[in-house]
Amino acid sequence: MIIPELNDGALLPLAESFYTIQGEGYNTGKAAFFIRLGGCDVGCSWCDAKETWNPALYPPTPIEKIVEEAVKYKAKSIVITGGEPLTYPLDKLCKLLKKESMQIFLETSGSYPISGIFDWICLSPKKKRPPVGNIHLIASELKVIIEKEEDLLWAEENRLKAAESTLFYLQPEWSRRGVMIPLIVEYIKNNPQWSISLQTHKYMNIP
Repeated sequence: MIIPELNDGALLPLAESFYTIQGEGYNTGKAAFFIRLGGCDVGCSWCDAKETWNPALYPPTPIEKIVEEAVKYKAKSIVITGGEPLTYPLDKLCKLLKKESMQIFLETSGSYPISGIFDWICLSPKKKRPPVGNIHLIASELKVIIEKEEDLLWAEENRLKAAESTLFYLQPEWSRRGVMIPLIVEYIKNNPQWSISLQTHKYMNIP
């Protein structure tokens, strides 16, 4: 899927960028600038950003332009997400952001090798394209989407691969939250190494 004209990460298919409040996982509630890259071949049926799957829809954008927009806002936190951001080499983008003293958070399925420099890595593994390499061992948090009860087994498979310092989150799939939240609550009560993550930005009706 890597597009040759991206010049080894000097250009990236920017789907959108926006300043908002992080809604999920450990960093919930914090202001952050989101950089959403287009392109994903994982194909989750419940994905809430399906419009980002085709990278050809998004013209390659110079990373200097992306960073120029990011530094306009008060928060020094950057979330790189997608799509699947690790589809592309992120070293050049991260170096530019670090020159601006930004904290960089990555949201990834881990389905491509890691590139870039990050202060926080949120690994959200997907069954269709499981994580590759040693990303479980360097993940700051493991966030597993729970659509049905058997997904809890997938969550445990991934937890066992993670480092002792990793934080563990179970997140109900949004359209199934009414059924899944009670299930997750009971599971966490019996398995307190996990915490629950809710998509609070959706409850607040913000990006």
